[in-house]
Amino acid sequence: MPTKSAVKNAVKRPLTAEDLYTLQLVEDPQISPSGSHVAFVKVTTDKLQNKYKRNIWLADLTGKAPRVRQFTSGDKLDHSPRWSPDGQTLAFVSARNDAPRAQIYLIGLSGGEARPITSMPNGAANPVWSPDGKRLAFLSRLNAEERANEDSGKEEPPPQTDLEAKHRKEIREDKEKKKADPRAITRFPFRTGTEFFDDRFSHIYVMDAPAEGETAKPRRLSDGDMNFNEIEWSPDGKSIYSIQSRDPDYDPWHQQDVVRFSSTGKRKSFVWVTKTDRDYFNIKASPDGKWLATLRHPRTGSYGQSVHLAILPAKGGPARDLTLKLDRQVEAIHWSSDSKSLYLQAGDHGNVEIYRVTISGGDPVKVIGERRMVTGFTVSESETVAFVASSPERPADVYVRRNRKEERLTDFNKKLLDEVHVAQAEDVSFTAHDGRPIQGWVLKPIGFKKGKKYPLAVNMHGGPHVMWGPAMPSMWLEWQLHAARGYAVFYCNPRGSDGYGSEFSSIITGDWGSDVMRDILTGVETVAALGFVDSKRMALTGGSYAGYMTAWIVSHDNRFACAWSQRGLYNVISMYGVSDIPWFTEREFDVTMPYDALDKCWGQSPLAYVRNIKTPLAIEHQENDYRCPVSEAEQLYTALKRLKREVVFYRYPREGHEMSRSGEPQHRVDRLNRMVGWFDRYCKKKRTVD
Repeated sequence: MPTKSAVKNAVKRPLTAEDLYTLQLVEDPQISPSGSHVAFVKVTTDKLQNKYKRNIWLADLTGKAPRVRQFTSGDKLDHSPRWSPDGQTLAFVSARNDAPRAQIYLIGLSGGEARPITSMPNGAANPVWSPDGKRLAFLSRLNAEERANEDSGKEEPPPQTDLEAKHRKEIREDKEKKKADPRAITRFPFRTGTEFFDDRFSHIYVMDAPAEGETAKPRRLSDGDMNFNEIEWSPDGKSIYSIQSRDPDYDPWHQQDVVRFSSTGKRKSFVWVTKTDRDYFNIKASPDGKWLATLRHPRTGSYGQSVHLAILPAKGGPARDLTLKLDRQVEAIHWSSDSKSLYLQAGDHGNVEIYRVTISGGDPVKVIGERRMVTGFTVSESETVAFVASSPERPADVYVRRNRKEERLTDFNKKLLDEVHVAQAEDVSFTAHDGRPIQGWVLKPIGFKKGKKYPLAVNMHGGPHVMWGPAMPSMWLEWQLHAARGYAVFYCNPRGSDGYGSEFSSIITGDWGSDVMRDILTGVETVAALGFVDSKRMALTGGSYAGYMTAWIVSHDNRFACAWSQRGLYNVISMYGVSDIPWFTEREFDVTMPYDALDKCWGQSPLAYVRNIKTPLAIEHQENDYRCPVSEAEQLYTALKRLKREVVFYRYPREGHEMSRSGEPQHRVDRLNRMVGWFDRYCKKKRTVD
C-alpha cells in the first residue's frame, strides 16, 4: 500500500505562470511596543481588476498559540501600519471612500471602523507617532504656490454642494493637465519610476492625534523646493530628524546628511547634524536619547562599497562605524530597549539575516539566520522580533522570535504549495579563473530522472551590486516555473555581487562585462559537468544590469540556443543622458562624464559588439522605464534587424523598471509565458552549436 504522503505527492501538478494570481505575499511586519501583537500587510492579486489589494492583518500573541485575523478589509490599498506607543491604536495609510488621494487613518486594537485624521489635498503618507503618543508626524507633497497659500492662511472653504465639489475637482484636474502640456522642466532628475516629477516636494507635518469625533490641524515643519522622506522623533518629542541633500537642485539623491527640526517651533528651518564625506539615511534615535544610529555610504567610488551602521552622539560629535568587521550591506536597523545594542539586517553568502551589535564595539552576532531571506523586521520593548522571511520552499511568511524560540505566524500559500511541485535549490560553488570562490545554485527540473539530460535556463541578477540566494522572493515563481517546464535552473553571484564584502563587490568598477562573463560561463560549465544538462539546449536571461550582461555574453559567446534580455542598458554613453541615475555611470565606470571617455564607455557597451550576436534574442522592455529607458532596447533591436538577425522586441505599455516584480498582474503573467515559450522554441529541440 502506498503511504499517504506518496499519494499526496502523486497528485501534485506543475506550477504555472497563472499561479501568480493565487500567490499571497506579506510585508511590513510591525510588532506592538509590548510585543503582544504583530500587524502586517497581506498582498493579494485581483485577476479580474488586474490589480493588487493590500489589507492589514493582525497576529495576537497573548494566548498559548498565536491567533491571526484580518484587521482591515475591502477593495482597498491599506498599508504602513504603525503602533501608538501604548499599543492600543494603529495608524495606517489608505485610499478609501472614493478619496482621490491616500490619507492617514486610525483604528483601535479592538477593531471597529477606521477614521481618517488627514484630508491633505495631495494625500498623506508615512505616519510616525510621537514618543508620548499625543502627536503624529507624516509626509505630504506641495508645490511653492500651495506652500505659500498654506503659510498665508488661505484655505478654500469646503464645497456647499456635490455640484460645487465636482466643479472644483474638474478645475484642479484641468490645471494639472496644463502643467504637463508642455512640461517646463527644471528639476534634476526630472523623472523616475514610471512618471515625470511634477513641481511638488515631500514635506514634514506634525499634528495632534485627535480623539474620536475630534479633528486636528496639521502644521508643516519644512519648506523649500526639496524633498524630506524620513521622519524620526527624538525620545523627548522636542525634535524630528530627517535627511536632506546639501545640493538639492543638482544632486538631490546624494550629499545627504542628517538634519534636525524643532517639533514645536514656528520657523520652518532645520539644523545640520552631520557633515562628512558620507551619504546618510535611515535614522534611529536611541530610547535613552543619547545616540543617533544611521546607515551611511561613501559619497564617491563604486556603489559596491558596503553600507555601514554608524552611531553618533545626539548632542553632536563624530560618528563611529559599528559594522566594519561585518563588511556587508546593512539594510535596516532597530535599537534594543536598553539602548546598548542594535539589531540590523544584512545579506551574507546568499542569505539575508538579522544580527545584533553592541554600541561598545565587537563583532556583530547573528540572531536570525538559516537558508532564507529576511525582507523586513521590527523589535518590541521586550525584544521580541517580528520579521518577514522567504525560504526556498516558501515565498514569504511572518515569523516571531521570542524567548530564543521562533514561530511562523502565517501560512497563506498552503493550498497552492500543497497542489504544486516545488523544486529544491542545491548549492553549486566553483572557482573562478583567478581563484575567487563563486557561489551558485541549481534547481533540477520537476520530474527529474537520473541519466536523462535537460535544457538549462541560466538566470543572472541585475544591480550589478545585488545578491541572490536560494530563497530569493522576487524570483521564486519564475524559477519554479522554469523548473516546472522541464528546465534545470542555474544562477550565481558573480564578482560585483553584494554579500561577500566590499572588495568583491567593487572589483568590477570600470569593467562590467569581461570577468563577470567568465564567472557566469564557468558556473555554466560546472553545472554541465554534473551530467544532467544538455549543453546544446541552454537559454540565457537577466534584467537591468543582467540585461546588459545578456547582450554582452551573446555578443562574445555563441553557446546559448537563445537569450531573453530584460529592461537592459546596451549603450553606456546614451544611457547616461536618459536614465534617472546618471551619476551611477560616473561612479561605476570611474568617469566624470561618458562624453569625456568615449572610447572607454563605448568599449563597455554591448551595442559595440552587436555584429557578433548570432544567438536568437528576445528583447523585453517597458515603455515607462525611466531607470533603463526603452530607447536602449530600441537601439539594440534596430541594429539586429538591420543585420538580419533573429530578434523579437516585446514592449509593455504603462510599465516601468519594476514590472517583473510589481507590474500589472496580467503583464507579469504574459511575460512569464512568453519567456518560457521563447526558451521552448529553441531548447526543446536538438541544436548544433555554431
